Amino acid sequence: MDDTDRKLLLLVQRDSRLPNAQLAEQLNISASACWRRVKALEEAGIITRYAAVVDPQALGLGFEAIVHVHLTRHDTEALDRFIAAVRQRDEVMDVYATTGQADYHLRVLCRDIDSYNAFLEQFLFMQPVVNSAQTNVILRRIKTNAPVRA
Repeated sequence: MDDTDRKLLLLVQRDSRLPNAQLAEQLNISASACWRRVKALEEAGIITRYAAVVDPQALGLGFEAIVHVHLTRHDTEALDRFIAAVRQRDEVMDVYATTGQADYHLRVLCRDIDSYNAFLEQFLFMQPVVNSAQTNVILRRIKTNAPVRA
């Protein structure tokens, strides 16, 4: 990967709707060379998908939290069932397995505190492997969707 590829990645991360001709112009390369670079980055698995960034507040999702989940056990079968379950929930935006006190960290979006409480009571605490969960409410977003730099 050279400097042109790095700049291309930044441009695409900032606005994935930029037409190939505009990308090429900003990179000072031909449109065909730009298209080949984009395809090569996709095929290499560096660009994995294209997406729109949506404002949760504008959709009425005003409650956001990080949930630190502690499990009762760590056998493969139980973990697989837990992971499959959280992947299916629309409220769960991100899931991280980490080191430290908690086993998993979930970023959860809900309409309000009542819908979050329903998520906890009707879903999370119903998972057999969940021992406990600690919630940190997100008061405001400081930095999100930062471009990845190589």
